[in-house]
Amino acid sequence: MSERELKRIEVLSKVIERRISTASGATILGLTVRQTQRLLRTLQDDGAAALRHKARGRCSNNRIVDNVRDFVLELIREHYVDFGPTLVREKLLERHQIAVSKETLRKWMTEAAIWTSRRERKRQIHQPRGRRDCFGELVQIDGSHHWWFESRGPKCALLVYIDDATGKLLHLRFAGSENTFDYLIATKAYLQEWGKPISFYSDKHGVFRTTHGSEKDRTTGLMQFGRALYELNIDIICANSPQAKGRVERANQTLQDRLVKELRLRGISTIEAANAFNARFGKEPRNPKDMHRPLADHENLDSAMCRKEMRTLSQALTLRYDKVLFILDPSVFTKRLAGKKVVVCDYPDGRLEIMEGSTSLPYITFDKLRSVHRSEIVENKRLDEALAMVAEMQAGRELTRSQHGPRRTGQANHLFGIPDGSQSNGYQKRGRKPGRRTDFMNDPAVIARREQALTRLEAAE
Repeated sequence: MSERELKRIEVLSKVIERRISTASGATILGLTVRQTQRLLRTLQDDGAAALRHKARGRCSNNRIVDNVRDFVLELIREHYVDFGPTLVREKLLERHQIAVSKETLRKWMTEAAIWTSRRERKRQIHQPRGRRDCFGELVQIDGSHHWWFESRGPKCALLVYIDDATGKLLHLRFAGSENTFDYLIATKAYLQEWGKPISFYSDKHGVFRTTHGSEKDRTTGLMQFGRALYELNIDIICANSPQAKGRVERANQTLQDRLVKELRLRGISTIEAANAFNARFGKEPRNPKDMHRPLADHENLDSAMCRKEMRTLSQALTLRYDKVLFILDPSVFTKRLAGKKVVVCDYPDGRLEIMEGSTSLPYITFDKLRSVHRSEIVENKRLDEALAMVAEMQAGRELTRSQHGPRRTGQANHLFGIPDGSQSNGYQKRGRKPGRRTDFMNDPAVIARREQALTRLEAAE
């Protein structure tokens, strides 16, 4: 029985025992005297159970019959199994002329295990995974974006290589961002120092994995980083969640605390100086065997750790790469390659080679972006400022490399001097610097400029 019904029984019992009057009982229950008398007769004749609501246990008059519910669930399983309740309601009304409220659908789909609420999804349990047995069997890699130099330098990324069996930091490299060239440089240094691990374990960053076809290497279907590892017989595994690679995530948290303080004490405020500093810690593995493998004689580390793309030579022995025209020397060997495919090798140190098998082909370049000539803006007292701004914006748009080309943040001394699209269009990923925020609204210089602008506006009116 409900609390309201229990209270009625208690008050009516007091009325029957003449401890209170009928009028006082009616006031306590919020009923009229006549209604209270009817409840008293029901309690005396049929007992306390008769005071329960008569509709309790009965189906609602507006209840949807089970056949309709089963039919709707069958439609959902057949056509809308990955839809949410709101979208299912719209599609049922649009395509099947069935009107059901979204909350009813949510209840039905939850009971049928088709839909999981957000609260239940957040309760997902990630059970701990045991460490690998041997050193070098699985190496976790990740990039941590942080204000590593605090307010002394720019925000940058730290590429972390940590062994799964020992938790030992094997390699660290500071970079402007997580990009292919910086990962190739860091991985090359790691392999030169430790050898080849069985596998790398990473997240689903675009360097390691993507579903976009234009970002994949045309020869193997892999990303450039995955293709480089494939050539060296190293596997890469992408984790489904950050919890799956918790060791490197926890190492990032430790580094963001301790390494930042260490860099502050040493006065390090640049990426170059930070890369010269390194720190390591770890624990002993369960199996002392080292699973790192040496490089084989036929494996060329320098040739693998670069960006490779296929290009077809024209009949004029030319090809285009990142909006640059490469013109091969017309030798007897290169003339036979007209119409055939060659490989463009873009190295992290800025070198670029055009390879046919193991032969490097000499070339000269012609960069059309550098030959752009702009006419002078015609003087006009009304349009001069606007045209100057438009010309500046157009110059930034036109002098850009291919949007599908590599981001050259980690590449030095390359021949592509024009900034890539991520820099020239004005976009720069920013974050809030550590420390106290500046209140620009109370800055005296800002207040003075605002007052001057208001004065000029009033004078113009």
